[in-house]
Amino acid sequence: MRPPGFGREGVFFEALFNPPGPEVTHTLTFDNSRAILLSNVEVSLLNEEGMGDRTDLLQGTLDLLILKTLAAGPLHGWGIGKRIEQMSEDVLSIGQGSLYPALYRLEERGWISSEWSVSPGGRKVKVYQVTSDGRRQFRAEQATWRRLTSAVELVLQAP
Repeated sequence: MRPPGFGREGVFFEALFNPPGPEVTHTLTFDNSRAILLSNVEVSLLNEEGMGDRTDLLQGTLDLLILKTLAAGPLHGWGIGKRIEQMSEDVLSIGQGSLYPALYRLEERGWISSEWSVSPGGRKVKVYQVTSDGRRQFRAEQATWRRLTSAVELVLQAP
């Protein structure tokens, strides 16, 4: 049984899972008419000792995480990264080298906006908030993510 939206012409899904070992690589490439592609996004999956293994994350996934985080209210960049870490129960840690380019990209697309503010500690910070276009994009990306994860789960459950 296929999740809705999969198996149509123009829909491509590829997954490469290397055998378990000290360095496990997961490469996912997913493309449909919206062209969500794999990118080299720096994310650490934290283990019980708080140590992380760097992994790649779908570019659209980071966008989805940021939009979800900002749906709760405006935050500065560092706060967005910390909130994602908290919401994932310390499993995901987004590197600054991935977070800030994603924020700039989302702002260019009109999905988030920003303004300069002063933190309680007196530092100048750029505070981001989701726009109405960003809320619409979040709903679309969330639906795509659910289709993708359903498809991956089907593959993992197959004999």
